[in-house]
Amino acid sequence: MTKSVIQPLESLRLIQYATPVPCFICGTDNTIDAEFCTHCAAPMALAHQVGKRKIRPQMIAVTGAANVGKTVYLGMLIDMLSRQPDRLQLLARGAFSITLQQTTIAALSRCEFPRKTPNEPDRWNWVHCEVRRPKQRKPMELIMPDMAGDAVLQEVDHPHTYRVIRAFLKRCTAAMILIDAPELKDDNRDQDYFTLKLLSYLGELGDGTSSAIWRNRPVALVLTKADQCEECLDDPAGFAEDHAPGLWQHCKERLVRHRFFAAGVAGGCAAYDTFTEGRVRVPLRIEPCGIIEPFQWLLDQTAQQPEKR
Repeated sequence: MTKSVIQPLESLRLIQYATPVPCFICGTDNTIDAEFCTHCAAPMALAHQVGKRKIRPQMIAVTGAANVGKTVYLGMLIDMLSRQPDRLQLLARGAFSITLQQTTIAALSRCEFPRKTPNEPDRWNWVHCEVRRPKQRKPMELIMPDMAGDAVLQEVDHPHTYRVIRAFLKRCTAAMILIDAPELKDDNRDQDYFTLKLLSYLGELGDGTSSAIWRNRPVALVLTKADQCEECLDDPAGFAEDHAPGLWQHCKERLVRHRFFAAGVAGGCAAYDTFTEGRVRVPLRIEPCGIIEPFQWLLDQTAQQPEKR
């Protein structure tokens, strides 16, 4: 004699797949159990989290050329803001949003810089967070990915190569572009050219009604590695005008709201040669400076513009 049991029909599971879940970045429909979007490879965890909350998140792009220090900057920014309960405070949404902070601080604690971000979008670290400000009643939700600099360059040179980058930048309300200050000081024009190409690419991202949607959006240009180029700390805009006049003039004429900043994470660096990776830079000590200021300026500027639908 066998006991009677309730066995759910397998066909009932198909009901879950009958309702697609749109990707929050590109809008492509995906199945409910998809980990990454089949069209742009953005994490579907963003769509599930956003769907459960009433606050519509805004997106801020933190980008720049390869090896400019995006991962270090973002990881240090998140770590600093997560430890400020009485000031500008950041709270992560989802376990995946803590990975960038964890890997960055762990590497710096070993006197190392984090590994280079891979080009594959499904291996990028995304941050979905809630930002609370003392004078603001409602918190602000933000989404910020750590995009690979080489991938951004490929998308700029060959549009539609990385669908996630194009879809994300079209929906951003603000941008922070990191620029290697020591490279500019040494007259390496690659940083100048990359930033000019990126700004021109943003200017071409139309929404169907206007091709200049980025003209009025806030853009913070951050000179990184200030410990190796201390003169940029005193006057970031003057430093950019002297060492990147084309970029400075472009921003002056085509961006209504922009500002130059200088930031650094390492108080001093050293280098050693390896057989496999060549010359490797390591931080001797951690002395962050100018990390929060550009992010706070972007938040102030974003709060002044109407919410993007």
